[in-house]
Amino acid sequence: MPPFSAKSVRAWGLAALLLTACNRSPQTPQQTAPAPQPAPAPAASTDPNDSGRPKVVVLGDSLTAGYGLLEMQAFPALLQEKLNVDGYQWEVVNAGLSGDTSAAGLQRVDWALSQGDVRILILELGANDGLRGLPVAEMKKNLASIIEPAQQKRVAVLLAGMEAPPNFGRDYLVTFHQVYPSLASQYHVALVPFLLQGVAGDVALNQRDGIHPTAQGARIVADNVWTTLKPILEQQRQQTRKEGPAGS
Repeated sequence: MPPFSAKSVRAWGLAALLLTACNRSPQTPQQTAPAPQPAPAPAASTDPNDSGRPKVVVLGDSLTAGYGLLEMQAFPALLQEKLNVDGYQWEVVNAGLSGDTSAAGLQRVDWALSQGDVRILILELGANDGLRGLPVAEMKKNLASIIEPAQQKRVAVLLAGMEAPPNFGRDYLVTFHQVYPSLASQYHVALVPFLLQGVAGDVALNQRDGIHPTAQGARIVADNVWTTLKPILEQQRQQTRKEGPAGS
């Protein structure tokens, strides 16, 4: 792993301050791994508002929920815009909840995977674990326990990397950093190395609290995710074309 620069430590520290700055609120909603085989057709949804389209579910915290932003400005909504522009007939489900740790996200994974025809899970959790100095081994176990049931359902996983603040020491920071590439390698899932790349530490791209992206910052976050998400979508679209016309 490359040596840590003072600039990167400051940026990572600001990034990981994130998510418990706001209390949990009832807002329930570059490495690319090969996409799994498309999931079997789900049972007919009982939700009259379900579009029936394949879904990308973003399971995360206040970064996903779009703390301080309009719903349309949060990065999941911006991913939906990109899907629409590129002709993907998919739906993005924002399953972000401010303040969530990896343990809290684990409690919601069954719900997240039950949102109709879920094909892709974007997993954006861990910054609150780092903020609180929670054991890294527990965080890694929780994230793995979210990835595993998704893969059992043949849902492709995109893991969004985060960094810990420097105040718990270099050993904690390094160990925390290693969790995301380690899980991506172990489970052969796609990885965004650092979700807030190009945003963390930039005053112009963060809200007045200095820790949540502005609307402009959220667009950069969406771009970071899209770079890794689009190849997964394309692989699934190509696979669908080979097998028949179900939801490309």
